[in-house]
Amino acid sequence: MSGPLAGFLADLAKPTRTPGQVVTTVHRVLDRPEYQHPGPSLFERLQHDVGDWIARVLSGVVGAGVGAWIALALIVGLVVLVVWRLGGGVARDPGRGIAVSAGRSRPATEWRAEAEAHERAGEWRQAVRCRYRALVAEYRAELNAALPAGAASFRGATDLFEGAWYGRRPTAAADSARFRELADRVLEAAR
Repeated sequence: MSGPLAGFLADLAKPTRTPGQVVTTVHRVLDRPEYQHPGPSLFERLQHDVGDWIARVLSGVVGAGVGAWIALALIVGLVVLVVWRLGGGVARDPGRGIAVSAGRSRPATEWRAEAEAHERAGEWRQAVRCRYRALVAEYRAELNAALPAGAASFRGATDLFEGAWYGRRPTAAADSARFRELADRVLEAAR
């Protein structure tokens, strides 16, 4: 080697450590905590592994490329649809963010316990709402025992009302007609 680079290299001090010692020192320094990068979390690893598995399965089924992405989009769409349909019966009470679930009736004892908790917290509006719903639950239970022929219609009417009023579900003429029909059935069963 000749030229300025050779002169520069010639002026450098001769190494006093072997390459193995240098490698060991570098590894010891890089093993210190400040140089450690945390790996992916368990959730991130699981997410990555599931994604890889789905990609392999889709590639095997429809081939790699655009077809796999279309199939994945369809699967994700189906999952979203199922979740949306299952969660469709639950809406938030805008006053306090309390879930109102149509089709699931709570016993009066649960409503009264919730009313008492609201009263202890000084949440009077919610306490009155829970006491009213406890009363409706009592009516439903009494109707089930005393007038079984009208119980299903009363339950349906109550669910329509609670969904529209507490759940703030949009209502239309068909909902009003359905409520009227259910109410008429209850009254007819009572005659």
